[in-house]
Amino acid sequence: MARMRYTYNEQTCKYDPIVVSPKAAARHVLHFLIISFCLGVAGLVYFNANYPHLDETLLADHNQELKAEWQVLYKQLGRTSDQLSALEHNDDHNYRVILDLEPLDLTQREAGVGGRAKASESILYPVIRIAYDKAEKLKNRLDIEAQSLNQLKEELEKKEKMWASRPAIQPVSNKDLKQLHTLFGLRLHPLLGYVRPHNGLDFTAPTGAPIYATGDGSVNLAQYSETLGNMVFIDHGYGLQTRYGHMTRFIVSAGEKVKRGQVIGYVGNTGTSVGPHLHYEVLYHGTYVNPINFFQRDLKNQEYEKLIEIGSQSVTSLD
Repeated sequence: MARMRYTYNEQTCKYDPIVVSPKAAARHVLHFLIISFCLGVAGLVYFNANYPHLDETLLADHNQELKAEWQVLYKQLGRTSDQLSALEHNDDHNYRVILDLEPLDLTQREAGVGGRAKASESILYPVIRIAYDKAEKLKNRLDIEAQSLNQLKEELEKKEKMWASRPAIQPVSNKDLKQLHTLFGLRLHPLLGYVRPHNGLDFTAPTGAPIYATGDGSVNLAQYSETLGNMVFIDHGYGLQTRYGHMTRFIVSAGEKVKRGQVIGYVGNTGTSVGPHLHYEVLYHGTYVNPINFFQRDLKNQEYEKLIEIGSQSVTSLD
């Protein structure tokens, strides 16, 4: 049974029961519902504003992780770009200088970058588009550098072959050398008695001292002649030839490939000669050149100066 509610009546000085009509009750209920609804909506708005849904929280956390990973990617791309820049600098200012090649200009290194960059225009997200552009530019630079390094490799192989072929050492070791006759050009022949060209250098050494090929090449001739005695001619390519005369014997044959420093024969006194020595000649495109300008590369500065001093003491040739 519902509790009865009363109100004080001042006229009768009695408590009269409160009778609520159905209409008033309905109005009260409606007010309650409206207030409750408003409070519920306000609470929901406040909660949504300050306490996001779990799915949104998880998604936000995932986005932060992705941003962190993208930052790591950006840094890695930056480090790779810096390392590639260092390689490009060495390529242009070191490797190409050594190999006598022109450095690549900026237009060559950036060839094709613009066309590749257009592919990123369809990417909606800036963070991905920026990374894509960086990666594409880096890939293009790597492609260009790879081509450059292949060119350097091919050129180096050519240069190494050319350098190895250059007659760049002495044909007789310093330990066997007694005298170097540096007279190059016209001189009085010690046996024939008249002036004739002396187109090489004479290395005085004991009979049997080894004679070395001064560069890589192929033996053209290995035979005996009346003037040079036992002689060997070597073609080094690139317009260079060397000739070795007055050997006591040679140990190579025509057509044989030889390497720099390989023994090709031994010092002797054959042919038109006045004593055991090696007559050594260098030709460039068929013209005789002074060999001393080549084998100085095999000596330290002090050794070379001493060699010149020894050679300057000789005013005659031995053949």
